Amino acid sequence: MKAFFLLIGTLLSVPAFGQLKMVGPDYERPPVNLPEKFKNIAWREATPSAHLPKGEWWKVFRDPTLNGLLDRATRNNQQLKAAIARFDQARTTARMSKADLLPKLGLPLSAEQQRTSANMPSPFPLDGLRYDGPAYNALMDFSWEIDLWGKIRRTVESDEANAIAAADAVHNVLLGIQAELASTYFQIRATDAEIAIVREAVGLRGEALKIARARVLAGSANDLEQAQSETEVATAEAEISVLQANRDRLENALALLVGENASSFSLGANHSGLPGPPKIPTGFPSDLLERRPDVAAAEQQLAAATARIGVAEAQFFPSISLLGNGGFQSGDLDILFEPASLMWTYGPRVRIPLFSGGKDRYNLSRSHALHDEALANYRQAFLTAVADVENSLSGLRHLSKEADALGRARGSATRAAQLARTQYEAGAAPYLDVITANRTALNTQLAYERVAGQRLVAAVSLVKALGGGWDQTKSLPMPEAAADPVAKSNPEKTETPFLKRLFKKSAAQAAP
Repeated sequence: MKAFFLLIGTLLSVPAFGQLKMVGPDYERPPVNLPEKFKNIAWREATPSAHLPKGEWWKVFRDPTLNGLLDRATRNNQQLKAAIARFDQARTTARMSKADLLPKLGLPLSAEQQRTSANMPSPFPLDGLRYDGPAYNALMDFSWEIDLWGKIRRTVESDEANAIAAADAVHNVLLGIQAELASTYFQIRATDAEIAIVREAVGLRGEALKIARARVLAGSANDLEQAQSETEVATAEAEISVLQANRDRLENALALLVGENASSFSLGANHSGLPGPPKIPTGFPSDLLERRPDVAAAEQQLAAATARIGVAEAQFFPSISLLGNGGFQSGDLDILFEPASLMWTYGPRVRIPLFSGGKDRYNLSRSHALHDEALANYRQAFLTAVADVENSLSGLRHLSKEADALGRARGSATRAAQLARTQYEAGAAPYLDVITANRTALNTQLAYERVAGQRLVAAVSLVKALGGGWDQTKSLPMPEAAADPVAKSNPEKTETPFLKRLFKKSAAQAAP
């Protein structure tokens, strides 16, 4: 008995068991091979910065419609709501793990009808005696596993890392939704510009058709020119239908992103033209990549896998639990709470692992393999981040050159179309030259607008590749999605604990 209380006193003298041994490796952030610079853009050495704010990067485009769509997506997107629910699960799991560090108390109450065996082992002769009747128990259970080797603390460490990884996964889903929405939005705006250009071309070709018909009636042109004009008008009208179908598809994708019904969602056409891509600052710090939520999540998963090695190693060591059971026990309900009905048992329980058929050893081997998988995933996530930035920078650089070239080509094609029409009206050129020049001008204008949209999409891709932009002056907390009225985790629908509800009901009944 003295040894038992000495053990309890020794354990309680160690604050939160902070000085008790924890087996297994402590997590250390693995080094990554950083290039000295992006291609043509220098960067500085990386430091851990997943906690740094990422800012509302989409506001650099200065588009109120885009801002409103992103706000609606944050509140209503179902994929984001699912990611937030997964984070709630991981956070609750971590809190549950911490509860294992504390003692557990229970109040088992029972009323049984029992019959004992007349032949059961007994230190004195029973001579056929047995008990046949009720048995009432009002006991209290106590159990407390002493975390001598850090098994529970390593579990808490792993679950907390998983919770942080789940939070990073929420931001990764949010960033993906934001980037996809912005890209889809700019594609719609580019399509609006293309539709406007083709409609203008239909008007111009319609005027040319009127002229061709008048020339045929006057006898100065043949039916071939009129047929060619009609073909050009019909071809341009068909192009509008193709572009409009593509716009409808993009609009439906946008409805899905904002969490609304595609049948009732619509986005009005924009006639103000496309903005230019935002200016890219030079000298990117490499810690921008550390801010990428997928990289941060991969690192936290590695930390969780490292802690799980300690959990597996602790299975090889003895475990000690303090157990207690006390209360009242009687065969008669009227005397259940008399002093003579009092009983108790208490003492430590030690479990020494002797043989498990290799299960513990295999479990440790599996933990090592899970760690190595998480390590490879972390390194792959970082390599992917570098490649994404390089691809986005390359796309922006080459699209900028393409836009400059198409701008010059658009100007020369427009002048060529005007000259061909002037020469045709003067009788110095065939109508085929007009058709060819008009087609070239239209295709060049469409290509220019298409590249303008692609430049904006590439800028969004760069923002996503950098983990949410290069502005670190504005915070981006956990998104607040609109509550689903039938969701079980809504605060107003959360069930209160049994005793709280019981006491609340008793108080209501006792009130006058």
